[in-house]
Amino acid sequence: MKRIYLDHAATTPVDKEVIEAMLPYFSEYYGNASSLHSFGKEAYEALEKSREQVARILNAENKEILFTSGGTESDNLALKGVAYKNRDKINTKGPHIITSSIEHPAVLETCKNLEKEGFKIKYLSVNKYGVVDLDELLESITKDTFLISIMFANNEIGTIQPIEEIGKIARENDIIFHTDAIQAIGKIPIDVKKLNIDMLSISSHKIYGPKGVGALFIRKNLNIKPIVNGGGHERGLRSGTENIPGIVGLGKACELSMERLDRDTRYIMGLRDKLIKGVLENIEESYLNGHPKDRLVNNAHFRFTAIEGESLLISLDEKGIAASTGSACSSKKLQPSHVLLAIGLTPVDAHGSLRLTLGRGNNKEEIDYVLQVLPEVVTKLREISPLWKRS
Repeated sequence: MKRIYLDHAATTPVDKEVIEAMLPYFSEYYGNASSLHSFGKEAYEALEKSREQVARILNAENKEILFTSGGTESDNLALKGVAYKNRDKINTKGPHIITSSIEHPAVLETCKNLEKEGFKIKYLSVNKYGVVDLDELLESITKDTFLISIMFANNEIGTIQPIEEIGKIARENDIIFHTDAIQAIGKIPIDVKKLNIDMLSISSHKIYGPKGVGALFIRKNLNIKPIVNGGGHERGLRSGTENIPGIVGLGKACELSMERLDRDTRYIMGLRDKLIKGVLENIEESYLNGHPKDRLVNNAHFRFTAIEGESLLISLDEKGIAASTGSACSSKKLQPSHVLLAIGLTPVDAHGSLRLTLGRGNNKEEIDYVLQVLPEVVTKLREISPLWKRS
């Protein structure tokens, strides 16, 4: 049976060149980067080389890159680190933090916990495409607002936010701007200086690197409080012995993403557009979720009338096609996606959605197979659906 992986937004396979770069640091160069002997120096040099590779993909300075265990920790450190630094504003009026209603749980759950601690959070609404309202953002800013956190691109529907405009608004109002760029890195050129970004989260396993490692860009001279205390690693902001093999993998993945960005974009966008066109033309009452143009090059997110998403996933998996109904972090939950509800879908329509996210290993033959199988699966499921219209 064919096995086709179309869930790259959840995770990606580790690139062979990344594996090759990592392997020596498990058994040959295994020193602790904090040690002063030659073994430690080898690890430290690898650490700093990786820091440079990550900085380069963002047009940042090396010292502005902080290594973490992944995107979730990066988001937590960014939000909590700034919030705790501004705790003295906790009793003032107005929102302290502005975010959106469609953020990843790593941001939303962090904000909910900060609310329990007394911080005020403003959750911006989005339009039917999942784009934040810049007028609402401007109206929400008060003298007490110290942080705006808006994701670069949505992990479910793929919509890209007007990051440059948000960064400009934040800078003009002297507000720190954080963006969760975990889905955007490697797919969109990102220049933190041009975009006025103060903090940015990265996850390795979304860009063909290993799991369990990520990074947080923190603009120089921006002070935050650590949320992990210990031996003072990573400039005292993230204590704990550095995961050198993982960090080397992240650095190499960033390097390869820069080298392959143009080629990957053209190739994957071609496959994505073929997939979207084929689905919308050949499946009755099928719709594209997210922005039709301002979306990630690898994201195709559909909804099908009178279809239950879990049944659709199981049926596709039986045909060898790996897909998703939404965020991998939420895929085992029964409630409809908060993102799809935020763009105006009913709970029933939200449950009938399918996320297909492509990668550099996919090919035209695989898309042809999906376009052959998906209409058949949808038709069969509709035949047993009480919601589907009868002729």
